[in-house]
Amino acid sequence: MTRHFLNLSDAGGDAIAAMLNDAIDRKAARAGKPRGAADADAPLAGHVLAMIFEKNSTRTRVSFDMAMRQLGGTSLILDGGTSQLGRGETVADTARVLSRMCDAIMIRTDDHAKVEEMARHATVPVINGLTDLSHPCQIMADLLTVIEHGTALPGSQWAWLGDGNNVLHSIVEAAGLMKFDVRMGCPVGYDPDPSFADAARALGSVVTLTRDPAQAARDADIVVTDTWISMGQAHAEEKLAAMMPFQVTPELMALAKPAAKFLHCLPAHRGEEVVDAVIDGPQSLIWDEAENRIHAQKSVLLWALGKL
Repeated sequence: MTRHFLNLSDAGGDAIAAMLNDAIDRKAARAGKPRGAADADAPLAGHVLAMIFEKNSTRTRVSFDMAMRQLGGTSLILDGGTSQLGRGETVADTARVLSRMCDAIMIRTDDHAKVEEMARHATVPVINGLTDLSHPCQIMADLLTVIEHGTALPGSQWAWLGDGNNVLHSIVEAAGLMKFDVRMGCPVGYDPDPSFADAARALGSVVTLTRDPAQAARDADIVVTDTWISMGQAHAEEKLAAMMPFQVTPELMALAKPAAKFLHCLPAHRGEEVVDAVIDGPQSLIWDEAENRIHAQKSVLLWALGKL
C-alpha cells in the first residue's frame, strides 16, 4: 500500500519516533560534510521528487530540495504559473501523470481537499508540504528540535499563543501521538478545529483552550507561535487587535519554565506575534528549527518510500 504523509496520524506514533531517531542519526553522520553532498548510503539515488507549489515558499522549497540531494536523489518544481494545474488540469489527472514520471509528490497548497485528491489518484507517495488545515512536515522539524535540545516529548507541556491555525492543528495532533500536553491560548473567534483536540484527548493528552495568554504560558516547556496573518489573508486590523494580548514577550516567556524554549515556523512578523527580544533571545530555537526541516523531511521521504 502506498504510504502518504498528509497528516501525522497517517504515520502514527511509532513511525514518527522511528523517523525522528533516523533524522538524529543522519544529521550527526553528516558532520563536516558540504551541505549539498549526499549521505554515505545515498538511499534515494535515482529517485525523483515532484514538488508542486501553489503557495509561496522559502523553507519548504529549499529543505525538500536539499533533502533529496542529501539522500542522493533529485527534485523538480512545478507551480501554478508554469504547469497545467494553473490552466485547469485536474488534480487527479496531474496525480496520474506525475505518478508515471516521478517517485513521490510533495504539494504545498491551500485547500486540504486538493492534497487528499492527489493522494487518492497517485500511485506514488504524496506528502503534505502545507495546507490550510495542517502542516505536518513543520511539526516533524519542531519535534526533532525539541528532542535535540534536551526536552523529552512524553509529559512535556507546550503553550500555543495566537491564531488557531494549521500549525496548531498539527502540534495538537502530535501531542496525542507523542504523549505531550498543549495549552492553546487563542482569542475569541480564532479557535482551532476542535476535531484535532478531540483526537488528541482520546489518545490521553491534556489539550485545553484558554483566553488567557498567561495561563497558556505558565510553566510551559515549549512556547510556540506563528504569524497571525496567513498567506492570502488581508492584513486585517480587527484580527491584529484581537491577537495583540497573545504577543510573545519576555514577560510572557518569564511565566514559562526557566529552561523553556521558543519556536516559530517562520516567516515572522516581528513586533506582531513576537518581539525581537524573544525571537533573537537565548531561549529561541528558530534557526535550528528551520534547518531541521531538511533532516526531518529526509526521514519522512524515506518512510514514505518504504525505506524506513
